[in-house]
Amino acid sequence: MAELPPDGPPLLGVPRRNSAALNSFAVWQYLLIFTVVVVGMIYAAPNVFQPDPAIQIRALDQRAEQDTSSNAARALLARIQTVFSEAGVTLKGADVLDDSLMLRVESDEAQLRAQQLANETLNANGLNYVVALASASTTPQWLQNLGGEPMSLGLDLFGGSHFLLQVNMDEYLERVVNNTAESMRDTLIDARVRFTPGRDWVVENAIAIAFRDETSRDDARAALSDFQDFELSERDVDDSPGLRFTLTQEKIRALEDRAISQNLTSLRNRVNELGVSEPQVQRLGRERIVVDLPGIQDSARAKEILNKFANLEFRLEALPNARRSQIETYPYNGRDQEIMRRNIVTGNNVQDAKQSYDPETGQPQVNIELDNDGGRRMNGVTKDNVGRAMAILFIEQRPGVRKTEVDGEIVEQFYTEEDRRLISVATIQSALGFSFRITGLGLREAQDLALLLRAGALAAPMYIVEERTVGAQLGDENIQRGWQSVGIGFVLVLIFMVFYYRLFGLAANIALTTNLILLVAIMSVLGATLTLPGIAGIVLTVGMAVDANVLIFSRIREELENHPPQRAIQAGFDRALLTITDANVTTFFVAIILLSIGSGPVRGFAVTLAVGIVTSMFTAILVTRALVNLMFGGRKLESLKI
Repeated sequence: MAELPPDGPPLLGVPRRNSAALNSFAVWQYLLIFTVVVVGMIYAAPNVFQPDPAIQIRALDQRAEQDTSSNAARALLARIQTVFSEAGVTLKGADVLDDSLMLRVESDEAQLRAQQLANETLNANGLNYVVALASASTTPQWLQNLGGEPMSLGLDLFGGSHFLLQVNMDEYLERVVNNTAESMRDTLIDARVRFTPGRDWVVENAIAIAFRDETSRDDARAALSDFQDFELSERDVDDSPGLRFTLTQEKIRALEDRAISQNLTSLRNRVNELGVSEPQVQRLGRERIVVDLPGIQDSARAKEILNKFANLEFRLEALPNARRSQIETYPYNGRDQEIMRRNIVTGNNVQDAKQSYDPETGQPQVNIELDNDGGRRMNGVTKDNVGRAMAILFIEQRPGVRKTEVDGEIVEQFYTEEDRRLISVATIQSALGFSFRITGLGLREAQDLALLLRAGALAAPMYIVEERTVGAQLGDENIQRGWQSVGIGFVLVLIFMVFYYRLFGLAANIALTTNLILLVAIMSVLGATLTLPGIAGIVLTVGMAVDANVLIFSRIREELENHPPQRAIQAGFDRALLTITDANVTTFFVAIILLSIGSGPVRGFAVTLAVGIVTSMFTAILVTRALVNLMFGGRKLESLKI
């Protein structure tokens, strides 16, 4: 084998190759590697401090917000402590946050009991507070000041929140039928088709319309031909010719699928707004949706957003000659304001919504951008009604629960309360287009409205019927088995490397430990969620890091046959570099592909694998090299045991 040239370009910062400078780094290079390792240890350290089980209390209305403000929080905390003390629940500590209270307890069982007690105490007269399960950080303050945060653990390990939401299909179908009946009434009026007035059209899941004669019925049938969701039949209604529009089971199933699909899309958008890593939002049966939020840090906020449903309706002011059936009345600024029932556009037409501040008054506002259909309708209506007032109706649905006695047993019944109020009535100065703004909201209200409008309107109301964290037994067992596999593999590799490669094996083991530290540190800084597939990625990373060192040491053995020890070490590292790079780069591309097209557990594995490839390259090429240089560099070696 040909001798290496004595001169050539430096590789990885290695100085010029002469016999005196072989296998040595400059001082700044050692300092750089040392600094990277120390920084990695600092940002990996928070993972040593496991979070405490806790409950988080957040106010829902302005009156309750005063109780969780910094001034009144102590009194509220004392009230809760009294209740907990009487029930035998011990508080480990309490943190007063900006807009909520975080109460730490000793165990998962105490956490569930504390949530129940807090709910019964604070929400006895209505739903004024969100009381959610949470994990309270135990990371020292000095680490937090440096930005150190522990890795979030997935639901298959520990630390996530699980919500089961029930979609209120009965209320949804009732609303669909009522809205359709109102649209049919407007269609018949516009088509000048006479129908029998003074009766309710809606009967369960059907719409029955009576006419004065068969000619009017035939005209109505032609006018209402676009309403395809209902099965049409000609039946007498109140002994008069009539049309009956019925929701068949097939149509009901199609509407349910449509509602669930839209709710799933909206919930996924809301969860994405919360910044949760690898969330799971999926359908369960015909009327339920499961939301898993692994590693959630603010479960009270998550519960509030999942359990809050709001929308907007833009309507014109009612004219004096409008029919009473077309008018709704709402209080606004101390007077009754009459507006039209028919909408111009709704929150369903919102393409983007952002909370900002009015540059003139500094008050919160929401900047709205409509989609193509909504923008055209808004422009068409406003350009024909310049000088007329337009009202913005804010609709908020609040899920509630009441206890009733059924057959001698107390059962919980869920219901939805709808709060409608006008937030703006303004004169149309000119034709509006695709973008405009909404004022008259508080800061939290504006933030939530922007979030909910961005996420999309819900087709059907929902309420949370189950909330829990992963059971301690499942989480602990998964964590124990996962880390046990990492630990056993790691120890066996350490023993083998020291036994087989002697001092070189010791250097590889130190580099391998550094690799794990840096891997954990980077995942913590990135805010990644560690799952069981992620642990599998760590195990694979350990194997890949060892493989790189084995390639280097095997190459050094080969070079010893033709070169002195110092030159063999130099050649072994240099010539193994391309092989290591090729292998890791191709695997890195695979990890990126899995990360881009995968979901759930696949993404968890891909994230860990991608980060592990980067850290293993750094430790195998630079950390191991630096340690070997410190052990053997600058020494006169007659032989080398490897």
